[in-house]
Amino acid sequence: MLDTLITSKTRVKLLLKFFLNSKTTSYLRGLEEEFGESSNAIRVELNRFEDAGLLTTELEGNKKLFKANTKHPLFKDINNILLKHVGIDKVVENVIENLGNLELVYLSGSFAKGSDSNIIDIILVGNIDRQYLSQLVEKAEKLISRKIRYVTYAMEDLNKINQEPQPLLLLWKSA
Repeated sequence: MLDTLITSKTRVKLLLKFFLNSKTTSYLRGLEEEFGESSNAIRVELNRFEDAGLLTTELEGNKKLFKANTKHPLFKDINNILLKHVGIDKVVENVIENLGNLELVYLSGSFAKGSDSNIIDIILVGNIDRQYLSQLVEKAEKLISRKIRYVTYAMEDLNKINQEPQPLLLLWKSA
């Protein structure tokens, strides 16, 4: 769907990279390696985003570090569009909200790093009926046409999550 609205594949990759997880930062050369595209094509799109105020930059030595501008008035809207594009909104709607004794949900894996993938990795914290969770995940996978891979933790094991070597993005927290 997003590819129909935005024809530049590089632009879509950059949106996913910076606007799914606002803590993501990157350099031009790192993006060139990650995307497997020419630095010129990436630089053009980065400059457009920076000129529009969607990205902020800072210098680290002689490298320019890019990051999403979370204060931009469109940040939340872009983030919501990307969550819908990926299907995370359906995961929240169909899985998370129906589980009951759930405390926290984290997005991990490729999407937490800002990369597109056919697999959505989530970490669920709480007292969860795993058989019911499996049924909900199966239904959500059909809706979003992506595989959902999940790990569950009890609230007492919350410190184990903080030791995860990968970036985590808090998706949902009970009230």
